[in-house]
Amino acid sequence: MGIADDAVEIRARGWRTLAALHGLIEAELERTLSASVELSVVEYTVLDALSRQDGWHMRMQQLARAAALSPSATTRLVTRLEDRGLLTRILCADDRRGIYTELTPAGRRLYERAHPVHDEALERVLAEADARPELAPLVRALQDLEAPAAV
Repeated sequence: MGIADDAVEIRARGWRTLAALHGLIEAELERTLSASVELSVVEYTVLDALSRQDGWHMRMQQLARAAALSPSATTRLVTRLEDRGLLTRILCADDRRGIYTELTPAGRRLYERAHPVHDEALERVLAEADARPELAPLVRALQDLEAPAAV
Protein backbone atom coordinates (compact mmCIF):
# COMPACT_ATOMS: atom_id res chain seq x y z
CA MET A 1 0.00 0.00 0.00
CA GLY A 2 1.51 3.34 -1.04
CA ILE A 3 1.30 6.71 0.66
CA ALA A 4 -1.64 7.78 -1.50
CA ASP A 5 -3.46 4.53 -0.62
CA ASP A 6 -2.88 5.19 3.09
CA ALA A 7 -4.36 8.67 2.79
CA VAL A 8 -7.42 7.30 1.00
CA GLU A 9 -7.89 4.65 3.69
CA ILE A 10 -7.58 7.23 6.47
CA ARG A 11 -10.24 9.41 4.82
CA ALA A 12 -12.46 6.38 4.23
CA ARG A 13 -12.11 5.32 7.88
CA GLY A 14 -12.97 8.88 8.95
CA TRP A 15 -16.02 8.85 6.72
CA ARG A 16 -17.16 5.49 8.12
CA THR A 17 -16.74 6.83 11.66
CA LEU A 18 -18.73 9.95 10.82
CA ALA A 19 -21.47 7.84 9.22
CA ALA A 20 -21.60 5.57 12.30
CA LEU A 21 -21.93 8.55 14.64
CA HIS A 22 -24.56 10.13 12.42
CA GLY A 23 -26.52 6.87 12.37
CA LEU A 24 -26.49 6.60 16.16
CA ILE A 25 -27.60 10.21 16.58
CA GLU A 26 -30.29 9.98 13.91
CA ALA A 27 -31.75 6.77 15.36
CA GLU A 28 -31.87 8.12 18.92
CA LEU A 29 -33.38 11.44 17.88
CA GLU A 30 -35.95 9.68 15.71
CA ARG A 31 -36.95 7.33 18.54
CA THR A 32 -37.08 10.03 21.20
CA LEU A 33 -38.84 12.73 19.19
CA SER A 34 -41.38 10.29 17.84
CA ALA A 35 -42.20 8.88 21.28
CA SER A 36 -42.21 12.23 23.10
CA VAL A 37 -43.70 14.77 20.70
CA GLU A 38 -44.77 12.77 17.62
CA LEU A 39 -42.25 14.38 15.31
CA SER A 40 -39.70 12.82 12.98
CA VAL A 41 -36.16 14.17 12.88
CA VAL A 42 -36.77 15.92 9.56
CA GLU A 43 -40.02 17.44 10.84
CA TYR A 44 -38.15 18.73 13.88
CA THR A 45 -35.42 20.08 11.59
CA VAL A 46 -38.02 22.11 9.68
CA LEU A 47 -39.57 23.51 12.87
CA ASP A 48 -36.09 24.30 14.19
CA ALA A 49 -35.04 26.05 10.97
CA LEU A 50 -38.21 28.14 10.99
CA SER A 51 -37.79 28.99 14.67
CA ARG A 52 -34.41 30.56 13.92
CA GLN A 53 -35.86 33.01 11.39
CA ASP A 54 -37.01 36.52 12.10
CA GLY A 55 -40.76 36.35 11.79
CA TRP A 56 -40.61 32.52 11.97
CA HIS A 57 -40.86 32.07 8.18
CA MET A 58 -38.67 31.07 5.23
CA ARG A 59 -38.95 30.68 1.49
CA MET A 60 -39.57 27.09 0.46
CA GLN A 61 -36.18 26.79 -1.31
CA GLN A 62 -34.38 28.03 1.83
CA LEU A 63 -36.27 25.48 3.89
CA ALA A 64 -35.30 22.73 1.44
CA ARG A 65 -31.62 23.62 1.90
CA ALA A 66 -31.95 23.81 5.68
CA ALA A 67 -33.59 20.38 5.83
CA ALA A 68 -31.30 18.87 3.16
CA LEU A 69 -34.32 17.81 1.11
CA SER A 70 -35.26 18.06 -2.54
CA PRO A 71 -37.86 20.68 -3.46
CA SER A 72 -40.52 18.01 -4.00
CA ALA A 73 -39.75 16.28 -0.68
CA THR A 74 -39.91 19.66 1.05
CA THR A 75 -43.30 20.38 -0.50
CA ARG A 76 -44.64 17.00 0.68
CA LEU A 77 -43.24 17.54 4.17
CA VAL A 78 -44.62 21.08 4.43
CA THR A 79 -48.02 19.79 3.28
CA ARG A 80 -48.00 17.12 6.02
CA LEU A 81 -47.04 19.69 8.65
CA GLU A 82 -49.61 22.12 7.29
CA ASP A 83 -52.29 19.40 7.51
CA ARG A 84 -51.34 19.00 11.19
CA GLY A 85 -51.80 22.75 11.72
CA LEU A 86 -48.09 23.34 12.47
CA LEU A 87 -47.18 25.39 9.38
CA THR A 88 -48.87 27.67 6.94
CA ARG A 89 -47.85 28.92 3.51
CA ILE A 90 -48.10 32.53 2.50
CA LEU A 91 -47.43 34.24 -0.81
CA CYS A 92 -44.50 36.64 -0.92
CA ALA A 93 -45.81 40.21 -1.21
CA ASP A 94 -42.84 41.24 -3.41
CA ASP A 95 -42.84 38.22 -5.72
CA ARG A 96 -46.15 36.42 -6.26
CA ARG A 97 -44.22 33.33 -7.36
CA GLY A 98 -42.45 33.15 -4.01
CA ILE A 99 -43.98 31.12 -1.21
CA TYR A 100 -43.03 31.42 2.42
CA THR A 101 -43.56 28.77 5.05
CA GLU A 102 -44.33 30.00 8.52
CA LEU A 103 -44.87 28.36 11.89
CA THR A 104 -48.37 28.61 13.28
CA PRO A 105 -48.90 29.20 16.99
CA ALA A 106 -49.42 25.44 17.37
CA GLY A 107 -46.15 24.85 15.51
CA ARG A 108 -44.33 27.24 17.84
CA ARG A 109 -45.75 25.50 20.92
CA LEU A 110 -44.79 22.07 19.61
CA TYR A 111 -41.29 23.29 18.77
CA GLU A 112 -40.91 24.73 22.27
CA ARG A 113 -41.87 21.31 23.71
CA ALA A 114 -39.67 19.40 21.25
CA HIS A 115 -36.52 21.52 21.56
CA PRO A 116 -35.48 20.38 25.06
CA VAL A 117 -36.41 16.77 24.19
CA HIS A 118 -34.14 16.99 21.13
CA ASP A 119 -31.28 18.59 23.05
CA GLU A 120 -31.44 16.07 25.91
CA ALA A 121 -31.48 13.13 23.47
CA LEU A 122 -28.56 14.61 21.55
CA GLU A 123 -26.55 15.13 24.73
CA ARG A 124 -27.34 11.58 25.88
CA VAL A 125 -26.36 9.90 22.60
CA LEU A 126 -23.16 11.94 22.33
CA ALA A 127 -22.20 10.89 25.87
CA GLU A 128 -22.81 7.26 24.93
CA ALA A 129 -20.79 7.67 21.74
CA ASP A 130 -17.95 9.30 23.70
CA ALA A 131 -17.64 6.07 25.68
CA ARG A 132 -16.94 4.11 22.47
CA PRO A 133 -13.24 4.30 21.60
CA GLU A 134 -13.84 4.38 17.85
CA LEU A 135 -16.27 7.32 18.13
CA ALA A 136 -14.76 9.29 21.02
CA PRO A 137 -12.29 11.35 18.92
CA LEU A 138 -15.09 12.55 16.65
CA VAL A 139 -17.36 13.39 19.60
CA ARG A 140 -14.53 15.38 21.15
CA ALA A 141 -13.94 17.18 17.87
CA LEU A 142 -17.61 18.19 17.89
CA GLN A 143 -17.26 19.44 21.46
CA ASP A 144 -14.22 21.49 20.41
CA LEU A 145 -16.36 23.14 17.70
CA GLU A 146 -18.80 24.27 20.41
CA ALA A 147 -16.09 25.80 22.59
CA PRO A 148 -15.75 29.58 22.23
CA ALA A 149 -12.64 30.69 20.39
CA ALA A 150 -9.90 32.15 22.57
CA VAL A 151 -9.28 35.83 21.90
